[in-house]
Amino acid sequence: MPYPTTKIRLFLVGYTLLWVLGLPFILIYLWHRARRDPDYFAHLGERFGRYPTGLQNAVWVHAVSLGEVRSGAPLIKALLAQGDPIVITCFTPAGRREAMAQFSPEIRSGKVAVVWVPFEFNWCFRRFFRVFSPRYGLVMEVEIWPRMIAACHRAGVPLLLCNAQYTTKSFARDAARTPVMAQMLRGFAGGLVKSDLQAERFRTVGLTNLAVTGELRFDQAIPPAQLDAGRTARKWLNASKTVTITSAVEGEDDLFIATIRAHQDTLFVYVPRAPERFGDVAQMLTDAGLRVGRRSELFNTKLSAQGAAPDIDVLLGDSLGEMYFYLAMADRVVVGGGFLPQGSHNISEPLALGKPTIVGPEIWPIEYPATEAIAAGAVIQVAQADQLAQALRDPVPDSATITAFFADHTGAVAKTLAAIPRLLTRR
Repeated sequence: MPYPTTKIRLFLVGYTLLWVLGLPFILIYLWHRARRDPDYFAHLGERFGRYPTGLQNAVWVHAVSLGEVRSGAPLIKALLAQGDPIVITCFTPAGRREAMAQFSPEIRSGKVAVVWVPFEFNWCFRRFFRVFSPRYGLVMEVEIWPRMIAACHRAGVPLLLCNAQYTTKSFARDAARTPVMAQMLRGFAGGLVKSDLQAERFRTVGLTNLAVTGELRFDQAIPPAQLDAGRTARKWLNASKTVTITSAVEGEDDLFIATIRAHQDTLFVYVPRAPERFGDVAQMLTDAGLRVGRRSELFNTKLSAQGAAPDIDVLLGDSLGEMYFYLAMADRVVVGGGFLPQGSHNISEPLALGKPTIVGPEIWPIEYPATEAIAAGAVIQVAQADQLAQALRDPVPDSATITAFFADHTGAVAKTLAAIPRLLTRR
């Protein structure tokens, strides 16, 4: 079926009208978020397609937020190594800050630009295309921005899904309630997808120019300095047993606090997902009667301990970009998000270190590789949230099993680099 269909054209008319009517409220939302994080309202002109400088003939990587930037980082570094200039677009400050931190030398040398993605108006994207004239675009994971897709199709900019999966939840929703969103996927020039199952789902909705390339997160570089600092910090804190809770989201705190109380002989490292929650989580832990030390107070910028070691129950990970520091301390890892309907966050980082990892019942956002990891015995899934405390007492997976699983799933960057020219040629 050709793109765009009459149905999609009509949808885009209504969609654009909603954006016109909703724009004041979007700006109010950004202004409100900027009260806690000023970066939400910074560089506002970029959201309207006004950029002070640009890169010509760039490869465009759209990474909406922090997780997408981190998953795309190994591929971006490989693209830079082969001489491609890169423009990275983000929507959230966390994503933008991560991109700027990861690629600061390349930004200074003019090889990388990090900017806001334009608002969903065709005229905003026309400005973006004039400044950067991207050869093609890579949308990390699955982000369906209807006007972005339509603008690329109109401008002749090939847009590829990258590191993509069509989760069971999204696939069922689009089939039952929002078939037009599935039809929007046909506007992509192709897709670099995580597994054979994902390829089958995308073909079902009409996106057939596909390559199975695996999970990019398995190719992330591991900073050895953070590992050394984490091991040193554990010794300094005199922790005989340590559990790291990563990417804890709002609504999971009561569960995790109860779990901490049930394991009084264990040091917990508690890393909230959102930086704006750092202060609130610290207060909740303190109000629960737990002794809390904050990474920002106990360690300097080089992750060296300051002063005498405190007697604490919880080390609060109130920093960004230091996940391997927190993971290096752990005997076991609990990945947050999956104890609520919004679903689990990334498991590749603890698996990269061979850490026994526990996820909650809701793994649909990381369906690949979580399903495979659970089946292989490399990850433990608790069926119900209230089983978490007991799961931390159960035997851990064999380290060789974890290492073998991780090794079997690396190589996504090389597969992706090889597949991009093929997909662009076949479109």
